[in-house]
Amino acid sequence: MAVTAQMVKELREKTGAGMMDCKKALVEVNGDIDAAVDFLREKGLSSAAKKADRIAAEGTTYILEEGNDAVLLEVNAETDFVAKNEGFQILVKELAEHLLATKPETVEEATASTMSNGLTVADHISNAIAKIGEKITLRRFVVRTKTDNDAFGSYLHMGGRIGVLVTLEGSSDSQAAKDVAMHVAALNPTYISRDEVSEEEVDRERKVLTEQALNEGKPENIVAKMVEGRLGKYFEDVCLLDQSFVKNSDQKVREFVKSTGGTVTEFVRYSVGEGIEKRQDNFAEEVMSQVNKG
Repeated sequence: MAVTAQMVKELREKTGAGMMDCKKALVEVNGDIDAAVDFLREKGLSSAAKKADRIAAEGTTYILEEGNDAVLLEVNAETDFVAKNEGFQILVKELAEHLLATKPETVEEATASTMSNGLTVADHISNAIAKIGEKITLRRFVVRTKTDNDAFGSYLHMGGRIGVLVTLEGSSDSQAAKDVAMHVAALNPTYISRDEVSEEEVDRERKVLTEQALNEGKPENIVAKMVEGRLGKYFEDVCLLDQSFVKNSDQKVREFVKSTGGTVTEFVRYSVGEGIEKRQDNFAEEVMSQVNKG
């Protein structure tokens, strides 16, 4: 069966694959569009496998809220350029919708689950890899549920480089919850309040501060008092409620939250690529290796 330009165009619209790949697929399967889609999917999956050892430390965070449910997710790609790609952004939204609808417990459970298009999440991502040409991974996500009396605060910083989801219980003031989320994005606290900090961690910090004070030559009879003062500063660094509010430095976050009538029960902060060791490409070495091969 002769392969026409119209058939190639139709296959390209269905799959997003390149013109030559579409033509080759149609020739391979004697013009059967459905079989050609499968052929390209299989080709896409093998392309994805080749990209599996690449480092994907760029990408985006994204938040989707629907009623009393919200999801925060991080999807990684290899370059910041692809993170701005429309196809990548559509994929992220599709994944967010699926996660919110199915509420899987883990990334493994999520990638094995089937989407509304009949594909597993893993296959759907692999198809995107074939079209976009970079390794893409669903790295992590959280799904949260609240009541009508609570508020979600969601905030994306720098177009999704940082994503924060805050749960404010006992107050439906979503703007206040968003303000807290903005604060978390800016100051990156570790805990909500002091009672979340383990005794072991406090004791370790107290020991370090004591040694610092003694090494500074401070008299032993005032060291203990100094250490407690410095411990307060440590809590300000790591505890959300002890921090000065970014929108009003004269007010602690604790005071701002109290004014809403609610309490912060949880926050989740994702920064794109945190904890992923980024490959340091040496362009000169790369060029020389190609020259030597030639």
